[in-house]
Amino acid sequence: MPRPRSATCWAAAAGRWSCRLLALLLLLLLPGPSGGSEITFELPDNAKQCFYEDITQGTKCTLEFQVITGGHYDVDCRLEDPDGKVLYKEMKKQYDSFTFTASKNGTYKFCFSNEFSTFTHKTVYFDFQVGEDPPLFPSENRVSALTQMESACVSIHEALKSVIDYQTHFRLREAQGRSRAEDLNTRVAY
Repeated sequence: MPRPRSATCWAAAAGRWSCRLLALLLLLLLPGPSGGSEITFELPDNAKQCFYEDITQGTKCTLEFQVITGGHYDVDCRLEDPDGKVLYKEMKKQYDSFTFTASKNGTYKFCFSNEFSTFTHKTVYFDFQVGEDPPLFPSENRVSALTQMESACVSIHEALKSVIDYQTHFRLREAQGRSRAEDLNTRVAY
């Protein structure tokens, strides 16, 4: 039995609204651009590579790095403020994480060094996060609490950010394991 015309129109309109709502949710849940850099680069033997970031005073920053391939999987890392004061310095580290709050405006410099190695180049991954992610739903003009759907969106967004972090971690572990396996295979074949 065919539906009455008004019921068919209502069903089509509900379908359009649900598609629009789904599209809006997907846009809200996707991680947005954040202030930071995530780079994997090759560091030749006996070399030093520096990166620069303009940061305003009071901004919270995090530097995470990991050596993926090469030698004993270690590099030197150094972070300096705009005046050249050393905020962080570690020698021959495989991986580490350092969080700080910028004490002044200016260009901060962080360097990775492989100068102690005479014949082994390294592949280094780093993630430099500047500032906090903006809230999904700004609270400045809100007079009521978040709705249940908005709260669910925030929870899902946080879970997706966590999944991205885990994916990055496992991707790096896989690359490191593959490199070791290829080195071992080369030695066995030799």
